[in-house]
Amino acid sequence: MPVSRREFLEKSAAVAAAGFVPRLPEAFDLTSHPIGIGSGPLVLPSRARPCVVSSSNGIRGVKVAFDRIVAGEDPLDAVIAGVNIQELDPDDQSVGLGGLPNEEGVVQLDASCMHGPTRRAGSVAAIEDIATPSLVAKAVMDYTDHIMLVGAGAKKFAKAMGFKEQNLLTDKTRQDWLRWKARLNANDAWLDHDDDVKIKFTTGTINMNAVTATGDLASVTTTSGMAWKVPGRIGDSPIIGAGQYCDNLVGAAGSTGRGEANIKTCASFLIVEFMRGGLAPQAACLKALERVVAMTETRLMGPNGRPKFDLEFYAVAKDGTFGGATLYSGGKFAVCDERGARLEEAAFLLRR
Repeated sequence: MPVSRREFLEKSAAVAAAGFVPRLPEAFDLTSHPIGIGSGPLVLPSRARPCVVSSSNGIRGVKVAFDRIVAGEDPLDAVIAGVNIQELDPDDQSVGLGGLPNEEGVVQLDASCMHGPTRRAGSVAAIEDIATPSLVAKAVMDYTDHIMLVGAGAKKFAKAMGFKEQNLLTDKTRQDWLRWKARLNANDAWLDHDDDVKIKFTTGTINMNAVTATGDLASVTTTSGMAWKVPGRIGDSPIIGAGQYCDNLVGAAGSTGRGEANIKTCASFLIVEFMRGGLAPQAACLKALERVVAMTETRLMGPNGRPKFDLEFYAVAKDGTFGGATLYSGGKFAVCDERGARLEEAAFLLRR
């Protein structure tokens, strides 16, 4: 006897309340009824072209991640291994060990990850004294019913999971912090510190996304955040849908740059939705940048009517096609596929 839509929904709700998830009728094909910005049907490839795409500072990591997925490793484990290289490099001041600290001289880290095959995600924000927040984010995903842990709670969880505490403020980053602090106020008690050295203001981050030969996807983003930030500030990196996003039916995307601008547009999610609607990865990144400009507040616009910040996006589709785009010209991104690891010119929305 045929069941009406209303009866099906009512029965489904009752079953779900009892702790079971009903199967959709076999005639209902989610792949031909995509829910998203675009209206075109989703075409799922029988096989994908393995590919890893990343921000330019991931040039070493994309090779590591690519070799791992080709060897059959899980795509999320592979990209996390890729970003771990930067997290554990004391000379990379944008992530992990040696990352530039907040205004009080404390290194606070953020990270998030998504696993396409299981549709799960994990995130940590403002975590201190743990060099690999990407791995802690994955542990949140693997071992808890939560998605995001922050601050002291995130650190307590990491220690319970066996992560080791260490001082993340290297001599190099401490000296940079002192230089910044000495220039805050000409009338304070801090003496100028190496006047000839330029003060660093970075929003450095690493994002990495991958697709395997079977079309499984994963993404991860990790950062020490904006240099000299207000303690407790988090950017887009630990926010699912902003710092990165992954849908195993479509693709994965992530970002680096000014996190506040990215948060307001949920741009990584938006890029994936644009790809769902039929746009290629590069075109989807550029379309998201248009939304960022449209959402930019007046105080962040220069006299030429352009944003006074930069933002970069990276994306890979389920079939292995990839792309990257920046707000302003001159950007590059890292990619590794059957042609090897290399830097590619990013598309751009505005010329410098």
